[in-house]
Amino acid sequence: MRIATICFLFVISTGTLNASILMKGVSEGMPYQLELVAEGLSIPWGMTLISSSELLITERSGSLKLLDLQSGRMSDISGLPAIFAKGQGGLLDIAVSPDYSASHWIYFTYSKPIDGGGATTLARAKLANLKLYHWQDLLITRPASDSAQHFGSRITFDQSGHVYFGVGDRGERENSQNLSNHAGTLLRLNLDGSIPVNNPFYTHGTALPEIWSYGHRNPQGLFYDKTRKVLWEIEHGPRGGDEINIIQPGLNYGWPIISYGKEYWGPFQVGESTEKEGMEQPFKYYIPSIAPSSLLVYQGDAFPKWRGDLFAGALVLTHLNRIQLTSNGESMKEAKEERLLEELGERIRNVIESKEGWLYISVDSGKILKLVPLIN
Repeated sequence: MRIATICFLFVISTGTLNASILMKGVSEGMPYQLELVAEGLSIPWGMTLISSSELLITERSGSLKLLDLQSGRMSDISGLPAIFAKGQGGLLDIAVSPDYSASHWIYFTYSKPIDGGGATTLARAKLANLKLYHWQDLLITRPASDSAQHFGSRITFDQSGHVYFGVGDRGERENSQNLSNHAGTLLRLNLDGSIPVNNPFYTHGTALPEIWSYGHRNPQGLFYDKTRKVLWEIEHGPRGGDEINIIQPGLNYGWPIISYGKEYWGPFQVGESTEKEGMEQPFKYYIPSIAPSSLLVYQGDAFPKWRGDLFAGALVLTHLNRIQLTSNGESMKEAKEERLLEELGERIRNVIESKEGWLYISVDSGKILKLVPLIN
């Protein structure tokens, strides 16, 4: 169900980006405003806060920036490896380790150039004096491919010392049902890159032991919900059939055998049907596709009525997608859907939450935005 949002659009010309208010609106009785924080970036794909005033931003084209949120100053970070920046590939997600204050590890996903193609790769490094050092490739997924499609790939951490990330099917549908490669899967590693011995395929003879779940098309949102102890994932469907999934270890999420999407070349069902025994149903699917590109579970205090809700960026339908959940015993259900910020007409690429409960939002036109409560 779509909830109407009252929005007023402003364009304020000012030399101070932090003073630019782009939009005001109301959601669940809570007034908010959207502020312009920075602009001029090249498809800002991932973001992570390394302090209350410092935001690291990946550009898909292969650059890393440090934004001072107080001064608005943007600095280049050196020390990145070679990157296969082609099509949907490039420098992708970024996230600080759960023990960042002690370890100082920053995790990355990127497409690593291999034999003229690229492979989604999980890496980590440390930052000092605007330079990365101790770069470590933790997992170079296979197969490498010259395809420029479906690299994934978001990063999230659980409460038990594990890091998760996703890989798309690389444009080859059958990859997603083939456990001898990483494409079309979600992967789980220990923080140092080693393989947890309780991964579901750790002792399986032919399956790769890093695999946590499979049958995915192109997962571009992944978030571990520490309150519910649930791993949430959102992925691109074809023409229709984007999915939100609750991920369980070792399970098959169906692509391309089952899907709620249609073929790009005609009005025909992808795969065999929408359901099949032994394959999981999505928690929610979207027809038409919104083209999701991030996911979080809101946990903050700034917007208390949003607490526990899912938020996803939408690229094609250009909005911030909010899913309110309700629970009945062990089961969770969607209570309602709200589409925020539609008036902007921006492809929302990434959404993260600050310790204040503000939402930082990146959009493909190169802007960083901040959604905060409106105090009258």
